[in-house]
Amino acid sequence: MMESAAARIREQQGLLSQLDCIAGDGDHGTTMLRIMDRLESAFKTDAPDLRASFSEAGWNVMGSDGGASSSLLGAFFLGVGEATRAGVSSWDCIQFAAALQAGLQAIQAQTKARPGDKTLMDALAPAVESLVAAAQAGNDLASALKTAAEAAKAGASSTENLIARYGRARLLGEKTRGHQDPGATSVALIIDGFSQAASEMKGGIEHARHG
Repeated sequence: MMESAAARIREQQGLLSQLDCIAGDGDHGTTMLRIMDRLESAFKTDAPDLRASFSEAGWNVMGSDGGASSSLLGAFFLGVGEATRAGVSSWDCIQFAAALQAGLQAIQAQTKARPGDKTLMDALAPAVESLVAAAQAGNDLASALKTAAEAAKAGASSTENLIARYGRARLLGEKTRGHQDPGATSVALIIDGFSQAASEMKGGIEHARHG
């Protein structure tokens, strides 16, 4: 899942930097490449200790010199790790959703930004909420993540009509309307990567079962 998320970011690096040129210095794509490199490095085995790996990932991301993106995403992955028991190497859909919900709460403790403020929260919050609802409804991980990816994409798209209220972009006010937020776009790509990987894993399991 981490490799798939990183691949989606690498595919869209140019778009992310282009979006950042509107209200930033145009380096968001490069920043996200560093973040994903740091993230991947924390998951080196097929059956990692998820608490340790996500905690390592969080600190790695925070140390990637990516400004608000690295501090917020770092807090997210640290929150995921802290919500996980030591020694756990796999989750079911309910456990995965609960872990990501803890990560969202960790970000919410670090920033007052909420959906509607034209930040990564516009994609992350609806994605996690959708994932939790799907898990509680009994959906499997692939189906739940597909729903979450759709929610994240819709949330990111919605930022095009918003005015930035946080970060450097807030200084431009109305000029930020009409442009999709790069941070929200990055989160949507990450969740989409998770979804693609889960779908491929499900397909592989079903193929093996019926093979």
